[in-house]
Amino acid sequence: MIRAGEERRCRLYLVTPPALEPRSFARELAAALDSGDVAAVQLRLKNMDDAAMREAIEILAPVAQSRGVAFILNDRPDLAAETGCDGAHVGQTDVGARAARRLLGPQRTLGVTCHASRDLALRAGEDGADYVAFGAFFPTATKEAPTRADPEILRWWSELMELPVVAIGGITAENCAPLVAAGADFLAVVGAVWNHRDGPAAGVRALEAAIGTALAER
Repeated sequence: MIRAGEERRCRLYLVTPPALEPRSFARELAAALDSGDVAAVQLRLKNMDDAAMREAIEILAPVAQSRGVAFILNDRPDLAAETGCDGAHVGQTDVGARAARRLLGPQRTLGVTCHASRDLALRAGEDGADYVAFGAFFPTATKEAPTRADPEILRWWSELMELPVVAIGGITAENCAPLVAAGADFLAVVGAVWNHRDGPAAGVRALEAAIGTALAER
Protein backbone atom coordinates (compact mmCIF):
# COMPACT_ATOMS: atom_id res chain seq x y z
CA MET A 1 0.00 0.00 0.00
CA ILE A 2 1.10 3.56 -0.58
CA ARG A 3 2.29 5.63 2.32
CA ALA A 4 2.01 9.35 2.97
CA GLY A 5 4.22 11.31 0.61
CA GLU A 6 4.20 8.74 -2.20
CA GLU A 7 2.64 9.37 -5.60
CA ARG A 8 -1.16 9.27 -5.34
CA ARG A 9 -3.24 7.17 -7.71
CA CYS A 10 -6.45 5.25 -7.27
CA ARG A 11 -6.12 1.49 -6.75
CA LEU A 12 -8.34 -1.36 -5.65
CA TYR A 13 -8.56 -2.57 -2.06
CA LEU A 14 -10.42 -5.86 -1.88
CA VAL A 15 -12.41 -6.80 1.22
CA THR A 16 -13.36 -10.45 1.61
CA PRO A 17 -16.93 -11.65 2.19
CA PRO A 18 -17.76 -11.98 5.92
CA ALA A 19 -18.03 -15.76 5.59
CA LEU A 20 -15.93 -18.04 3.39
CA GLU A 21 -14.24 -21.42 3.14
CA PRO A 22 -10.53 -20.55 3.01
CA ARG A 23 -9.27 -23.23 0.63
CA SER A 24 -11.92 -22.72 -2.04
CA PHE A 25 -11.79 -18.94 -1.61
CA ALA A 26 -8.02 -19.01 -2.15
CA ARG A 27 -8.64 -19.87 -5.80
CA GLU A 28 -11.06 -16.97 -6.22
CA LEU A 29 -8.61 -14.63 -4.50
CA ALA A 30 -5.74 -15.70 -6.75
CA ALA A 31 -7.87 -15.17 -9.85
CA ALA A 32 -8.87 -11.70 -8.69
CA LEU A 33 -5.32 -10.63 -7.82
CA ASP A 34 -3.93 -11.94 -11.09
CA SER A 35 -6.40 -9.80 -13.04
CA GLY A 36 -5.33 -6.30 -12.06
CA ASP A 37 -3.39 -3.87 -9.89
CA VAL A 38 -4.79 -4.62 -6.44
CA ALA A 39 -3.10 -2.81 -3.55
CA ALA A 40 -4.48 -4.74 -0.58
CA VAL A 41 -6.77 -7.49 0.60
CA GLN A 42 -8.60 -7.15 3.90
CA LEU A 43 -9.65 -10.39 5.58
CA ARG A 44 -12.96 -9.54 7.20
CA LEU A 45 -14.49 -12.57 8.88
CA LYS A 46 -17.26 -12.44 11.45
CA ASN A 47 -18.28 -14.95 14.14
CA MET A 48 -15.11 -16.99 13.77
CA ASP A 49 -12.92 -18.22 16.62
CA ASP A 50 -9.18 -17.56 16.78
CA ALA A 51 -8.20 -21.04 15.60
CA ALA A 52 -10.32 -20.71 12.47
CA MET A 53 -9.00 -17.19 11.91
CA ARG A 54 -5.42 -18.40 12.11
CA GLU A 55 -6.19 -21.16 9.61
CA ALA A 56 -7.75 -18.65 7.20
CA ILE A 57 -4.75 -16.35 7.52
CA GLU A 58 -2.31 -19.22 7.00
CA ILE A 59 -4.08 -20.17 3.75
CA LEU A 60 -4.95 -16.76 2.33
CA ALA A 61 -2.10 -14.47 3.38
CA PRO A 62 0.48 -16.18 1.13
CA VAL A 63 -1.86 -15.81 -1.86
CA ALA A 64 -1.76 -12.04 -1.46
CA GLN A 65 1.78 -11.57 -0.16
CA SER A 66 3.38 -13.72 -2.86
CA ARG A 67 1.89 -11.28 -5.37
CA GLY A 68 3.11 -8.17 -3.58
CA VAL A 69 -0.38 -7.38 -2.26
CA ALA A 70 -0.75 -6.22 1.35
CA PHE A 71 -2.75 -8.60 3.55
CA ILE A 72 -4.75 -6.66 6.15
CA LEU A 73 -6.73 -8.20 9.02
CA ASN A 74 -9.99 -6.63 10.13
CA ASP A 75 -10.56 -5.83 13.81
CA ARG A 76 -7.61 -7.78 15.26
CA PRO A 77 -4.26 -5.95 15.37
CA ASP A 78 -3.02 -8.44 17.97
CA LEU A 79 -3.64 -11.42 15.70
CA ALA A 80 -2.32 -9.51 12.68
CA ALA A 81 1.03 -8.97 14.40
CA GLU A 82 1.15 -12.53 15.71
CA THR A 83 0.48 -14.18 12.35
CA GLY A 84 2.59 -12.00 10.05
CA CYS A 85 -0.16 -10.00 8.36
CA ASP A 86 0.89 -6.73 6.76
CA GLY A 87 -1.43 -4.71 8.94
CA ALA A 88 -4.86 -4.32 10.51
CA HIS A 89 -7.97 -2.24 9.99
CA VAL A 90 -10.01 -1.12 13.00
CA GLY A 91 -13.43 0.46 13.33
CA GLN A 92 -14.69 2.96 15.85
CA THR A 93 -16.00 0.21 18.14
CA ASP A 94 -12.86 -1.96 17.91
CA VAL A 95 -9.44 -1.50 19.52
CA GLY A 96 -8.55 2.20 19.50
CA ALA A 97 -6.04 3.41 16.93
CA ARG A 98 -3.35 4.18 19.51
CA ALA A 99 -3.63 0.74 21.07
CA ALA A 100 -3.72 -0.85 17.63
CA ARG A 101 -0.55 0.97 16.66
CA ARG A 102 1.22 -0.31 19.78
CA LEU A 103 0.14 -3.87 18.97
CA LEU A 104 1.19 -3.64 15.32
CA GLY A 105 4.47 -1.84 15.83
CA PRO A 106 5.79 0.86 13.50
CA GLN A 107 6.19 -1.20 10.31
CA ARG A 108 2.75 -2.72 9.77
CA THR A 109 -0.10 -0.77 8.15
CA LEU A 110 -2.93 0.59 10.29
CA GLY A 111 -6.23 1.69 8.78
CA VAL A 112 -9.12 3.30 10.64
CA THR A 113 -12.81 3.58 9.73
CA CYS A 114 -13.93 7.19 10.10
CA HIS A 115 -17.47 6.98 8.64
CA ALA A 116 -18.30 10.49 7.38
CA SER A 117 -16.49 12.37 10.15
CA ARG A 118 -13.65 14.80 9.53
CA ASP A 119 -12.93 14.91 13.26
CA LEU A 120 -12.57 11.14 13.50
CA ALA A 121 -10.23 11.14 10.51
CA LEU A 122 -8.02 13.87 11.95
CA ARG A 123 -7.89 12.02 15.26
CA ALA A 124 -6.99 8.76 13.51
CA GLY A 125 -4.08 10.46 11.79
CA GLU A 126 -2.86 11.85 15.09
CA ASP A 127 -3.15 8.39 16.68
CA GLY A 128 -0.92 6.70 14.12
CA ALA A 129 -3.13 5.57 11.24
CA ASP A 130 -1.49 4.96 7.87
CA TYR A 131 -4.77 5.54 6.05
CA VAL A 132 -8.32 6.62 6.87
CA ALA A 133 -11.51 5.18 5.39
CA PHE A 134 -14.71 7.11 4.68
CA GLY A 135 -18.12 5.66 3.82
CA ALA A 136 -20.58 4.37 3.05
CA PHE A 137 -20.87 6.28 -0.20
CA PHE A 138 -23.65 4.13 -1.67
CA PRO A 139 -26.21 1.66 -0.34
CA THR A 140 -24.55 -1.62 0.58
CA ALA A 141 -25.78 -5.06 1.54
CA THR A 142 -22.43 -6.13 2.99
CA LYS A 143 -22.95 -4.55 6.40
CA GLU A 144 -25.21 -2.01 8.06
CA ALA A 145 -23.68 1.42 7.41
CA PRO A 146 -24.31 3.96 10.18
CA THR A 147 -23.52 6.95 7.95
CA ARG A 148 -23.70 8.04 4.33
CA ALA A 149 -20.65 9.94 3.11
CA ASP A 150 -20.44 12.54 0.35
CA PRO A 151 -17.54 12.50 -2.17
CA GLU A 152 -16.67 16.03 -1.06
CA ILE A 153 -15.08 14.61 2.10
CA LEU A 154 -12.58 12.76 -0.12
CA ARG A 155 -11.75 15.98 -1.94
CA TRP A 156 -11.30 17.86 1.34
CA TRP A 157 -9.01 15.19 2.75
CA SER A 158 -6.88 14.61 -0.35
CA GLU A 159 -6.31 18.33 -0.86
CA LEU A 160 -5.22 18.94 2.74
CA MET A 161 -3.60 15.71 3.89
CA GLU A 162 -0.83 13.42 2.68
CA LEU A 163 -2.29 10.41 4.49
CA PRO A 164 -4.02 8.12 1.96
CA VAL A 165 -7.81 7.86 1.96
CA VAL A 166 -10.01 4.83 1.24
CA ALA A 167 -13.59 5.06 -0.05
CA ILE A 168 -15.92 2.20 0.90
CA GLY A 169 -19.56 1.25 0.71
CA GLY A 170 -21.54 -0.05 -2.26
CA ILE A 171 -18.85 0.85 -4.80
CA THR A 172 -19.18 -0.61 -8.30
CA ALA A 173 -17.67 -0.03 -11.73
CA GLU A 174 -20.81 1.93 -12.61
CA ASN A 175 -20.74 4.40 -9.70
CA CYS A 176 -17.07 4.81 -8.75
CA ALA A 177 -16.16 7.72 -11.05
CA PRO A 178 -17.14 10.53 -8.61
CA LEU A 179 -15.00 8.96 -5.89
CA VAL A 180 -11.98 8.71 -8.17
CA ALA A 181 -12.52 12.29 -9.32
CA ALA A 182 -12.73 13.46 -5.70
CA GLY A 183 -9.30 12.01 -4.91
CA ALA A 184 -9.80 8.56 -3.38
CA ASP A 185 -6.48 6.72 -3.17
CA PHE A 186 -8.20 3.35 -2.80
CA LEU A 187 -11.63 1.95 -3.57
CA ALA A 188 -12.58 -0.76 -1.08
CA VAL A 189 -14.93 -3.23 -2.74
CA VAL A 190 -16.69 -6.44 -1.78
CA GLY A 191 -19.73 -7.44 -3.83
CA ALA A 192 -18.60 -5.76 -7.05
CA VAL A 193 -15.81 -8.34 -7.23
CA TRP A 194 -16.91 -11.48 -5.37
CA ASN A 195 -20.50 -11.35 -6.65
CA HIS A 196 -19.71 -10.32 -10.21
CA ARG A 197 -21.79 -12.35 -12.66
CA ASP A 198 -18.68 -13.37 -14.62
CA GLY A 199 -16.48 -14.07 -11.60
CA PRO A 200 -13.98 -12.15 -9.46
CA ALA A 201 -11.43 -11.66 -12.23
CA ALA A 202 -14.02 -9.98 -14.42
CA GLY A 203 -15.08 -7.84 -11.45
CA VAL A 204 -11.53 -6.58 -10.96
CA ARG A 205 -11.10 -5.86 -14.67
CA ALA A 206 -14.37 -3.92 -14.82
CA LEU A 207 -13.41 -1.78 -11.83
CA GLU A 208 -9.93 -1.11 -13.17
CA ALA A 209 -11.35 -0.01 -16.51
CA ALA A 210 -13.75 2.34 -14.74
CA ILE A 211 -10.93 3.76 -12.59
CA GLY A 212 -8.78 4.31 -15.66
CA THR A 213 -11.54 6.19 -17.44
CA ALA A 214 -12.23 8.34 -14.37
CA LEU A 215 -8.54 9.15 -13.90
CA ALA A 216 -8.22 10.18 -17.55
CA GLU A 217 -11.07 12.63 -17.05
CA ARG A 218 -9.91 13.94 -13.67
